[in-house]
Amino acid sequence: MQRNAVAALIAGIMASPITAGADQTYQLDDVVVTATRTAETADETLAPVTVITHEDIVRSQAQSLVDLLRGQPGVALANNGGQGKTTSLYLRGSNSDHVLVLVDGVKIGSATTGEAAFQDIPLELIDRIEIVRGPRSSLYGSEAIGGVIQIFTKRGSGAARPTLAVGGGSYGTVQGAATVSGGFGSGGWYSLGLADFNTQGFNACKGSLTAGCFVIEPDKDGYSNQSGRLRAGWRFADGTEAELNWLQANGRNAYDGSYVNESSTLQQVFGAHLGFKPTEVWHADLRAGQNEDYSDNYLNGVFQSRFDTRRNTLSWQNDIDLKPGQRLVAGVDWQNDSINSTTHYEVTSRDDTGLFAQYLAEFGRHRLQLAGRGDDNQQFGSTTTGSVAYGYALNDDLRLTASYGNAFKAPTFNELYYPGFGNAGLHPERSHSLDLGVTGKAGWGRWSLHAYETHITDLIAYDASYIPSNIDSARITGLEAEAATRVYGWDLRGNVNLLDPVDDAPGANAGKLLPRRTRSALTLDADRSFGAWGLGATLHAEGGRYDDLANQTRLAGYATLDLRTEYRFDRAWRLQGKVENLFNKDYETAYLYNQPGRGFYVMLRYQP
Repeated sequence: MQRNAVAALIAGIMASPITAGADQTYQLDDVVVTATRTAETADETLAPVTVITHEDIVRSQAQSLVDLLRGQPGVALANNGGQGKTTSLYLRGSNSDHVLVLVDGVKIGSATTGEAAFQDIPLELIDRIEIVRGPRSSLYGSEAIGGVIQIFTKRGSGAARPTLAVGGGSYGTVQGAATVSGGFGSGGWYSLGLADFNTQGFNACKGSLTAGCFVIEPDKDGYSNQSGRLRAGWRFADGTEAELNWLQANGRNAYDGSYVNESSTLQQVFGAHLGFKPTEVWHADLRAGQNEDYSDNYLNGVFQSRFDTRRNTLSWQNDIDLKPGQRLVAGVDWQNDSINSTTHYEVTSRDDTGLFAQYLAEFGRHRLQLAGRGDDNQQFGSTTTGSVAYGYALNDDLRLTASYGNAFKAPTFNELYYPGFGNAGLHPERSHSLDLGVTGKAGWGRWSLHAYETHITDLIAYDASYIPSNIDSARITGLEAEAATRVYGWDLRGNVNLLDPVDDAPGANAGKLLPRRTRSALTLDADRSFGAWGLGATLHAEGGRYDDLANQTRLAGYATLDLRTEYRFDRAWRLQGKVENLFNKDYETAYLYNQPGRGFYVMLRYQP
């Protein structure tokens, strides 16, 4: 996809509500977000934020969290062969381990790989997702170079409310989920759910002895996932809240590989939260969390290795209202990462303690955010990060924003200590980013435009001996455009992403594109209701990319079209159907790894 074509599409998105006779009553609701670690509305936050609601999830008929995240602003994905297979997420062109992921406020991710297992998190048990783009180390510490993704499960209230979903489709896919949520007593709430997903899959890898999976295994590579969640709490008469949350997903995954070709995985998140108000202007939060990322690996049914990592976290945060329109947020975070593996690591545990503070203020049409943080890492010593953001409302419907921030990423245990391939002398990766934005709203809908540039130094890359080293640097320049409107009864949403992610270090790869990042991407959604019927479509297109640093292996661009429909029997029951990849496009997001072709899926839902 050429840049001039994408630019024309941006103009089309912006112009369509005016030239196509838009419904002037169309309005998008404000949604609470946590880009600042404290409650704000989407209108108030100065960060580029995407909020995916539960209704968005149901409407999309996505088969997995990976499918749902594909096409979101600033997000690029590389998948190794279908459902359940390793999936890397690149947020605003940064590395796949440069995004910090939270589940109900608990930080998750593998201490060995440095990535969250998006492919194993059960979509049917998710209530809402917030994607914050841009550096957030000044609030969250390591990993938040590209941004933060927070996943929320449902918090119940009122009378008991059960839901049910059963369905299936192509590639032998069968799935189901059941949840119930509500309140009890004078101040209690609860929400629990179970989900099951099974697919026979398809051949994950095209097969090559010299690339990709380094083996030829032309078989079906299935995946199964059984998961559950629980969230419960109590609000006392004085306003104090206590809450527990738990999420667990057990997976069984078959794939193509010469060393291992099957894995049994566990993702578990446990959190405890206490919120109280010592005074009228001071709100305090105490939070403890644990994330377990376990993997047992097999070759043709014979056990080969185990990688079990655990992340324990503690946090104390204080929100203090200084005066109307001004707030101070300050606190301390503690984190311990540890490994228990059949593979020997010289170091198996490390701690990090971070102190953070943030000032939020609103003065008439001006909004200001200042944040700073100091991290003391057991291995790498002290690191200081900071950020500043400013917004100015030209009028009630148009706002300009500008922000700057730096961030860092501590090397993973694999990069440091994996036998034969680790480098214990690595330094943390560091970045600094600038973002300029404009957002607008009118009777026809909303739109936004963000331009940004990120410089990353001490970028970890593999040298000629396949040893990770701080030998690289990168410059990532991007443009994001979004718009949403209603035209003749159709709800229309679209986003365009332009990216220039280049290797900025001297040497043979200077000026080359960073691997697996596309330079252009477009997503268009259209949905409409016709009485009891609903129709929708999603067009997603991406330009070409390279699979290697030297830009020798090119992956072609592609476009897919999904169609969906649903019929509502009444307010609670609906039958949904979807055709994915209607034109059966053959494409790759990682070299030699297959992606699903045309697929047909149905789902029966009960949701009062």
